[in-house]
Amino acid sequence: MDEAELTAARIAMVRRHMQLEINQDWDGVIATFARPRYELYGGGQIFDGETAVRHYFTLSRTAFPDQGNEEIAIAAGGDTVMVEFWLTGTHLGPLEGAGQVIAPTGRAFRVRMVAAFDFAPGSDRIICERPYYDQLAILRDLDLLQTN
Repeated sequence: MDEAELTAARIAMVRRHMQLEINQDWDGVIATFARPRYELYGGGQIFDGETAVRHYFTLSRTAFPDQGNEEIAIAAGGDTVMVEFWLTGTHLGPLEGAGQVIAPTGRAFRVRMVAAFDFAPGSDRIICERPYYDQLAILRDLDLLQTN
């Protein structure tokens, strides 16, 4: 596979990965990785390995069972694919974090974010997804953060 074909395959893999997350096809999502790993640059959490990543899916989809994403832009360079997108969801289940549980508010959020997907050289399987987002923006949308 030449460089252009590899880049196209990586972009297709990222799009597939994101759609599988929307569909909650966790086996399919896991299969897009060489080794499952999420580094959340918003909440400061790392989920490394299949067991940890599946736990992340349970945590996030318990609170936001309709969580989705809407691609804004996608680009690739080197061994990384970058995606800008809207993350959406409705707070319909308990939200766990910082040692507390927040009861469902029924409110929706929509936040703009970016995710970097890293690939091993020559591979079209993901080795790490690093979403960058403002966790406070989600809390503001859910009306869980007091602003002045």
